[in-house]
Amino acid sequence: MKEIMNKEQLSRTLKRMTHEMIERNSNLNDIVLIGILKKGYPIAQMLQENFKRFADIEVPCFPLDIHQYRDDIYPKDQADLQGLDIHEKNVILVDDVLFTGRSVRAAMDALSDHGRPTQIQLAILIDRGHRELPIRADYIGKNIPTSQNERILVDLISQSVFIVENE
Repeated sequence: MKEIMNKEQLSRTLKRMTHEMIERNSNLNDIVLIGILKKGYPIAQMLQENFKRFADIEVPCFPLDIHQYRDDIYPKDQADLQGLDIHEKNVILVDDVLFTGRSVRAAMDALSDHGRPTQIQLAILIDRGHRELPIRADYIGKNIPTSQNERILVDLISQSVFIVENE
């Protein structure tokens, strides 16, 4: 296991990503952060704190359970997103690692059941490549090319990111 991002680097990366989001979105009042459970939601909450600090705005932040929308899991029940209003909002979908793109596709399917946003942007902490679907992130913390026998571990307790060999 090799550390590729420590706590300080993670903090700096999320600050940079927040500044990029502020620059790209003309009306910050229309932003809604949606974090894919499990690790995307805590990252979205960190971004939410950065919005408060840098733009003095309280951006709504919601968790999204995509389990029911995965193409490899049955049966499909509708995700519980009570209180989520994404109609005519700029949704920033947040996840920890972008790999095949299947989680992002499932998240977009889940979001479509809850309204029609003006735009969906994708924020990813680590893009490791190996896409199976034509999905590209708008905000990328770090590009880490990996082999198929490696995986990325985002440890939110230590706030570090590691590359791990599969066994």
